[in-house]
Amino acid sequence: MYRIMIADDEGIVVDSFTYMIKEEFGEDVVIETAKTGRSVIELAERFRPDIALMDIRMPGINGIDAIREIRKRNPGITFVIISAYDKFGYAQEAMSLGVIDYLHKPVEKRKFIATIRKAMDNVDVDREKRAKELEILEKLETVTPILESGLIYNLLFQEFYQEDIQNFKKLLEIEDNYGFMMALVFGEEKKEEGYLTNAVGTSVRLQDKSRDLREIVKSYFNGVIGPIMANKIAIFIPYSEKEMEYNERIELIDNARNMIRRLNSQMEAVFRVGIGGIHSLDNQRFSYNEALDSLAQSNGSVIHSADLAVGPEYEEDYPVDKENALYEAIKRGEIDTALAAGNQFFDWMITKYNGYTDDIKLKTLEFVLRAESLAYEKGTGVYHFRSRQDYLNIINKTESYDKLRKWFEDKISEACRNVKFRRENRSNGVIDRAKDYIDSNYQNDISLDDVSREIDISPYYFSKVFKEATGENFIDYLTGLRIDKAKELLESTDMSMKEICVEVGYSNPNYFSRIFKKIVGVSPTEYKQ
Repeated sequence: MYRIMIADDEGIVVDSFTYMIKEEFGEDVVIETAKTGRSVIELAERFRPDIALMDIRMPGINGIDAIREIRKRNPGITFVIISAYDKFGYAQEAMSLGVIDYLHKPVEKRKFIATIRKAMDNVDVDREKRAKELEILEKLETVTPILESGLIYNLLFQEFYQEDIQNFKKLLEIEDNYGFMMALVFGEEKKEEGYLTNAVGTSVRLQDKSRDLREIVKSYFNGVIGPIMANKIAIFIPYSEKEMEYNERIELIDNARNMIRRLNSQMEAVFRVGIGGIHSLDNQRFSYNEALDSLAQSNGSVIHSADLAVGPEYEEDYPVDKENALYEAIKRGEIDTALAAGNQFFDWMITKYNGYTDDIKLKTLEFVLRAESLAYEKGTGVYHFRSRQDYLNIINKTESYDKLRKWFEDKISEACRNVKFRRENRSNGVIDRAKDYIDSNYQNDISLDDVSREIDISPYYFSKVFKEATGENFIDYLTGLRIDKAKELLESTDMSMKEICVEVGYSNPNYFSRIFKKIVGVSPTEYKQ
């Protein structure tokens, strides 16, 4: 169905155009008409046509000005000018407004109908484009919560590679390197010792309203929303600075209060929210814990950790970010990152507390012991009770900061290597077992799921580590292996093409030939020759 608006002050012209359109397109069109510039603008507002046939000279506002005014509110209309005025200036201005054709009266029927079809085609293209945009938007509505849940999971549980976080940032269009967490909790109205009751029942009820809940939160905060976990939802708010000014914090709290009031009025639950401090992306779990601790210490509906002094406090310029960066790098086995953060902290100690040698030694020992503990937590090596028997002696006898720093760097590097070795050794073991299985079964119809089941890990994780280790995905590796085996058989045996095809795992000779030529550059027959 096409809505067509005809704007002309001559009744006979309007009737003639209407007749020709109805005769050609019948019930596929709905037509309305106007005779003045003002009335056509008002009609466009009400009728919202797909196509507008406009005369230039009409009483009051002329056609060009009317088009310009209509375009402001209805930019998607396809305009055609049909006028007795053939001045070049009119045509030029009309085209600049996006008019698709400029016809001169009197108009021949064949040309008139062809122009209407052209306008309809233009409408169809716009509709198809809009439909695709809506389809993409619909898919985004489905995919975005999944991506956001993935980022929240990685931020809270630290099970990620740095490239994973960068991918999430890119997909979710996050540019900031800092942020804070909000812990949104819900339950029933009765409060007992600061906790909302019936967390399980409320969570079950709200599962069906998770989309509405997300929309409400998004209307107040441009953040990343995690899934419902028990009666809690983690919300990450990206932030560009390391600290937040007082006035901005108050504005944040007021905004959160408005959100809570709306949630309480529209959802079948009572909501509270705790807000953590600003941290780097790697340390968002600290912010989330601060948010939860704030809720535990207060019965208010909105609680900011800064108001309760939740979490550890440090002297004014204490480089807590370097300390946290050091520990996070050790957990990932990143030697260069760990040493960079550790040396920056070491520089701060020497600069500020140069005369307090014992304190610097104790802090250095603290770092080393914590680094080794983190390495052991990752399952690296065997813990021996007396493995540190000489540490105190080394620390006490070290006379210079340079030697102390060197000992510190060696121990931090060793801890990182242990973590990295454990991870690589585990991955290498998985890959070696996978390759053995593939080498023994390539001639069979095996899949990624078959290999994953054989080595007892999930297909997703296997696919990830396999590509990281080999540089290619499972299918490409299997195909390459099969083609290499086929080349060997072509070179060293008199087997038929069909026999070789089956021998290397293909049931269709034509498909085998296409794959072979795609990879090798020539067909199997040409290769043998």
